[in-house]
Parts: sequence; structure tokens; C-alpha cells
Amino acid sequence: MIKVAVCGANGKMGKEVCNAVLNDGNTKLVAKIDLLGNDTFRTIEDAKNACDIDVLIDFTQPKSIFENAKYCLNNGIKIVIGTTGLSDEQIEELKNLSFNNSTGCLIAPNFSTGAVLLMMFASQASKYFDNAEIIELHHNQKKDAPSGTAIKTALMMSKAKENFKNGNCPETETIKGSRGGTSYSDIQIHSVRLPGYIASQEVLFGSAGQVFKIRHDTTDRKCYMDGVMLAVKHVFDKNDFVYGLENIMI
Repeated sequence: MIKVAVCGANGKMGKEVCNAVLNDGNTKLVAKIDLLGNDTFRTIEDAKNACDIDVLIDFTQPKSIFENAKYCLNNGIKIVIGTTGLSDEQIEELKNLSFNNSTGCLIAPNFSTGAVLLMMFASQASKYFDNAEIIELHHNQKKDAPSGTAIKTALMMSKAKENFKNGNCPETETIKGSRGGTSYSDIQIHSVRLPGYIASQEVLFGSAGQVFKIRHDTTDRKCYMDGVMLAVKHVFDKNDFVYGLENIMI
């Protein structure tokens, strides 16, 4: 039985994760960690002192995830990270900590199998198109922009070519930011924040005479749970560092 703690347990995603852990025959929920609620520990350290934890699942805030992850990896707790907002440098540091401490760590910008497939399909399509942009749409309580999914998608696409603005004319923004942010291989990312959305992403490819679109829409947070539980079992068994759920779905 894998002993699991959930950080951010009383958030919308945290509650779904707790239910998924409780309903899986191979996992046991041993600690809920959140600043809110009477049945929770306030810190990971408090939970560690009271419970034996194999894997911690973190769905908190971008401002806290890096320190949370470092604490876990330095204290023998394997971690599955669903919070986005980590920089490339922070991910590299966590990778080194994972290897140096022989403690498993899996970071996934998105745990939905459909969203992961979108990223994989976009990576494949990038071999055949020289121009591409990404639009990501989330609820208006999401604090980081662009989304981790969009960043990871652009990173995967960038492995196909160095520039996705082939043939574009020189541009002038009459309103700053109207062209979105420039990411890997000059892929523009546009972030939308509106109530009513959970998470959606569209990747658009263009070439002479055609436009190719790949889109994924999340309508319920339950869609993430199969991926979360797959990640928990992976870090428990393999004890390695993984960035992106696609690496354990193949």
C-alpha cells in the first residue's frame, strides 16, 4: 500500500486528488496538508513528523511549490507535482536533487491523458508546418500565465525546428502584448482568463492554403485523476525524475 499525502488538499483539485487516492485499492491517504480546514496539517514538515509518507502530491500555488518540492526531495519523500509555474532553472535544480538524493520526482504540467496526447500530436505536426501559435484558456483564478501545459507544448514542438515564424513580416504592436508572449522557437502563446473555463488549449499550424488545429477542452477535473494515480505509482516503483506525463504513458 502506497502511503500518500496531498498538499493543497482543500482546493478544488486537492479534493479530487484526495478522493482518487481514497478510491484506489493500492493507495492510502495518510495526510491532508492545507492552511484551511480542521482536519489538515498546516505544513509538510508537520505531516512528516506525524505520518509515514511515501509520496506527496502537490497541487498548491506557484509561489510555494519550489520550496515544497525541495523539502520533500531533501527529506526522502517522493513527490508528484501538478502545480505549474516552475522555471526551467527550478526544474533543473529539482532534477539534480532527485538524482542526488535518489528520491523520485514527477512534474506534469497536465495530468489529463487527452491534453498529453494533444502535446504529443502537436510535436508530431511540428515536423510538417513552419508556422504555429498556441492559445490557452483557463478560469480567472489561475495565477500563472502562460499555463505550464502551453509552455511544455511549445518546448516539445521546439525540438522539431528552431523558428515557427517562417515568412512573417516585421511586426509592430499598437497595444503592447497583443501578440502574446514569445516562447521556445518563437512560438507565440496567448493566455485567456475567464470565468466558465476550467482548462482548454488550442495549437494552430498554418501553411499556404491550409490551417491545422488541435484542441483539448477540460470540462471536469476528474479527467486528471487517472494521470495523477499513474504518476504516484510510477514514482513509487521507479524512483526516478520525470518531466511530463507523456514519458510514462508511452
